[in-house]
Amino acid sequence: MNSSHSFAAHYDGAFEVDAIEAWAKKTYHQFPGKEISLGLVFITPQFFDHASDILEILRVHARIPLLVGCSSRSLIANAQELDESSGLVVSLHHLPETQLNAFHFTQEQVGQGDEVDFWRKQTGIEDCNGWLVFSDPFHIDGEHWLHQWNNNWPKSPVLGGLAVGAQNDQRTQVYLNGEVYEEGGVALSFEGKVALCSIVSQGCTPIGETWTITRAEDNVIHEIGNRPAYEVLVETFESLSEADKERTKGNLFVGMVVNEYLEEFKRGDFLIRNLIGADPNNGAIAVGALPRAGQTLQFQRRDALAAGQDFDELLHQAKESLCDTTVYGGCLFCCNGRGKNLFGASDHDAGLVQHHLGDIGLSGIFCNGEIGPVGESNYLHGYTASLALFVEKENA
Repeated sequence: MNSSHSFAAHYDGAFEVDAIEAWAKKTYHQFPGKEISLGLVFITPQFFDHASDILEILRVHARIPLLVGCSSRSLIANAQELDESSGLVVSLHHLPETQLNAFHFTQEQVGQGDEVDFWRKQTGIEDCNGWLVFSDPFHIDGEHWLHQWNNNWPKSPVLGGLAVGAQNDQRTQVYLNGEVYEEGGVALSFEGKVALCSIVSQGCTPIGETWTITRAEDNVIHEIGNRPAYEVLVETFESLSEADKERTKGNLFVGMVVNEYLEEFKRGDFLIRNLIGADPNNGAIAVGALPRAGQTLQFQRRDALAAGQDFDELLHQAKESLCDTTVYGGCLFCCNGRGKNLFGASDHDAGLVQHHLGDIGLSGIFCNGEIGPVGESNYLHGYTASLALFVEKENA
């Protein structure tokens, strides 16, 4: 599935105008497509003060008509995960017969965004094939914004990530053409003959059986199957083998079904959320979501083995379903908690993408939060690998 429509490259030198100009020209000449429709750029914090210059160099010397992206400490280029590496990554994409519209949005707009059709009026976008989004994590209410996006474009997948800055620093950047923004986000819509195909790996394995929540209030689950929730949690844990108990300690999460109308529930049908606490005295458990009575729940284990198997299976399925489809590139958003922090070595997730899908000109970042659909709605995730593939619309 090697792409003749995209190309990704990594620059790891110091900030020197001549060197970056030469690299940008070389990258342009290595691009295999007919013409460039889109450039994605990801820059490490060491280059923050030069970001505006870098964007202009790329636009001029790599001849990029539309350039979007954000900052991160760890970048992705092709099969490489560049952990804590200085420099920048750019990917170039040819997207035939596709209309791309990008704009910057702010928290002030999110404050007004509950108004009916507010975002449709702001963007001029009535319908689209999907959104690619890069956002500042500290000055945007991401959950609120995404809820608004779901209401305005209920059938459009949204994929992306929250930018990262230097260690212990809340300064991040998002990019749109020659502009550098340190607050807000940048959203890119796809219309026409290229759509977004999503692969969202939440990295968990279900444990125990499925249950029905029978009493919940806010983020607290009081009863599961008409029994104290804590009792069901303990019973599920005690049913595991001794080896699985060791693997599950500190790695226990809650999965909640997002579409109750399915005949059976499989791994990708659950929205994974943190198990925040459990109280043996009142029998309740607290979770990082707002569960409702009647919702199906299953406890989940997240570890390196589960995360690796989940992403591997999803990519295998994608390879089979896209075997006759043109892939015009992809962008991978991985949690900062993945990579060598989880798997013990770099290149795990990016390597899996290349193993299954070939050289698709992949770029991406490690994020402060990942955006991607589960079921028919889009969510903000943690510990996730969220892959956006640019594909022919009829097969998206």
